[in-house]
Amino acid sequence: MTKILQITDTHIVPKGQLAYQQVDTSTALAKTVATINRIVDQLGPIDLVLVTGDLTEHGNAEEYELFRQLMDPLKIPYQAVPGNHDKRNAMRAAFADADWMPRAGDLNWHLDLEQFSVLGLDSLVEDKAHGALTDETISFVSTHLDHLNGQPVLIGFHHPPFEVGIAPMDAQNLRETEAFSQAISGYHGEIRLVCGHLHRSIVGSFAGHICQVCPGTSHAVTLDQRENSENSLTMEPGAFMLHEWREDRFLSHWLPVGDFEGPYPFLGVS
Repeated sequence: MTKILQITDTHIVPKGQLAYQQVDTSTALAKTVATINRIVDQLGPIDLVLVTGDLTEHGNAEEYELFRQLMDPLKIPYQAVPGNHDKRNAMRAAFADADWMPRAGDLNWHLDLEQFSVLGLDSLVEDKAHGALTDETISFVSTHLDHLNGQPVLIGFHHPPFEVGIAPMDAQNLRETEAFSQAISGYHGEIRLVCGHLHRSIVGSFAGHICQVCPGTSHAVTLDQRENSENSLTMEPGAFMLHEWREDRFLSHWLPVGDFEGPYPFLGVS
């Protein structure tokens, strides 16, 4: 059974600093890694941890180095795509020793697992908050879907391709999505889309496929759906996702970061 984990929006800042003067993102990522390592045996073999963008806050070498240090204890291999807070060249340089990191162009990659394949897409528009997929990336998607020929595929990227009613974030979603929609809408196999950016667990659909937004590891975008809402964060618990292929479908599970009491047997239940 093929299973991967997804974490997103770690927003690592230089050591000793707080993101937005509020959030200890480094401690949050360390707790996320510890949580994964503690529960990995009860979940069964996990093939990959997919990081869907905003690894860092400013996209500089110091932050990427700290991100890698915090991820080093992870017992599972990981691969990442950039978010709007990342910098393409700096991220490429930070992972120059990783075989999944492209040496040039957009930071797209693919991984073939036993029961489904994973496509990691680069939706970064340098120095902008919103996302877009270049012609290079659309061609990458089309080429690999043709090759996969109906096999299940999970596609991970940073920016959600739909609005969710949080006005400041809806202005920063994935733009110019027509070509992406065309590239995946005619696929004859199951596609699961997974992304981040919103720091919340949200399920929607795009081009006839389920799209799962993953919560962040440290804080949430405030769920304020008033028209005049300001962009803000709320210190909700961090979490991550488990995506698996079970029998003939994708399943996605929400998992909180932390160590909780239990498991306790359901005594007295027949």
